This record gives sequence, structure tokens and C-alpha cells, in this order.
Amino acid sequence: MLFNSLEFALFLPIVFAIYWLLGKRLRLQNAFVVLASYVFYGWWDWRFLLLIAFTSLCSWGSGLLINRTPYTVHRTLSPKFWMAANIFINLGILAVFKYYDFFVSEFGHIFGISTESLLLRIILPVGISFYTFQALSYLIDVYRGEVKAQKDIYKLALYICLFPPLIAGPIVKYHDVEEQIEDREVNFEQVIIGVKRFIIGLSKKVLIANTMGAIADKIFTQAPDAFGHGIAWLGAIAYTFQIYFDFSGYSDMAIGLGLIFG
Repeated sequence: MLFNSLEFALFLPIVFAIYWLLGKRLRLQNAFVVLASYVFYGWWDWRFLLLIAFTSLCSWGSGLLINRTPYTVHRTLSPKFWMAANIFINLGILAVFKYYDFFVSEFGHIFGISTESLLLRIILPVGISFYTFQALSYLIDVYRGEVKAQKDIYKLALYICLFPPLIAGPIVKYHDVEEQIEDREVNFEQVIIGVKRFIIGLSKKVLIANTMGAIADKIFTQAPDAFGHGIAWLGAIAYTFQIYFDFSGYSDMAIGLGLIFG
């Protein structure tokens, strides 16, 4: 589900209305937003929800182990061990989905051997980089002693899978939002500011990024000898604006949605 889709235009008001009606029952709000975030992500492919759930559960458990493990015990049970193990698991999953097929194919090209049977041909899950590094940010904060391990799995899941930054970021450090996860208030003025910020981001995405993307795609799909230097530069500039305003727009929309939900 994308922010500029009809589905999201229906999804957002329903989710916010229920969230508002839950009032100050924070635990219920947290559980509901986690559920809404899973629906948001699962709309694309529900099977990849297992990855987010695994990342959240693994990070929650690792954080508790890092916090509870004294530095004086055996080295393999030290906080450093649990931290390294979690980094290995999280980055390992990311590497398999994002880079495995690429490196196997390149290996085959370099050495002139067939690697077709070794390819996994798996789909890259949307936003996997963002929620993976969100989870690692939490563990790094716990390991450094900047925050205590989160005992409430709903609160940690909320941080990792919160739908506004789930697809395209921005990545948020856990210590920056810990207090807002623990205690927050939604007021009308804040909602209005959030809506304005969301509209600005949506405009960047739809009016500028998508327009520039259409120009760049039209140019780049042609053969290189079909146009001159001027058109080539136009394509490069259009692509630059597309990338910049795409990320800038999504960041503004995520920030706006964050404000709307307190």
C-alpha cells in the first residue's frame, strides 16, 4: 500500500478514527497501530509479515538479554555476544534477500560457470532495509546503555513496524522517540500541522517526483544513439529530481503522519 494510492486514502481515516476513539489507553493504541501497520504492509504481500514479526521478536529478546547479562560472566554470554548475534541474523536476512542472487550471478559471469540452479529468485521485501536498521538502532542504544531494554513487545513492535516510515524511511533512532512511545498526546493543532506536512510531501511525490520520473523513463528507455547530449543531460537531471523529491516527499509524509498520531 502506497501513500499516494486510493487504498491508503481509505485506510488512513479509518485507522486514525479508531486510534482517536481509543483515547489515552496507550497499550490498546500501541497494539492497534501495530495491527494497522501489519495490515498496511501485508497489503503488498502478507507472507513478508513473518519477516517483520521475526525481526521484532528477535530484537525484543536480544535487548532483554543484553540488558540482563552482566559483563562479568563467560564471554559467550556477554552483551557483546548477543549484540553480535542479532546483527548477524538481521544483516544476514537482509543480505540474502537483497544481494544473494546478485553475487551468485556475478560469480558465475566472472568464472564462466552456470549458477542458475543456485539462484533463489526471491522477491525483495519492500522496506526491509528500513525496518532492519530501525531494529539495529534500538539494540545499539540498549548496548551502549543509552536506553533500557523495552519489556513491552507492543511498544518495540510499534517502533520497528510503524507504518509511516516503514516503506521508505526516514530511519529513526530509538532514543529519539522512546518517550513518545511511552507517553504521547494527540491534539487538534498537532493533527493540522501533520496533515499540512503530509500534503506537502504528497505534492512533492505526485507532482514533481512522478513527473520527473516519467521524463527520465522516456529518455532512458531509448537507445543511447537516439538522442544528443542535451537530451541525455535532461534525462540525468530529471532522474536526479525524481530521486530527491521521491525521498523528500516520503520523508515529509512520514513526519506528517507521525505528528497526526502523536
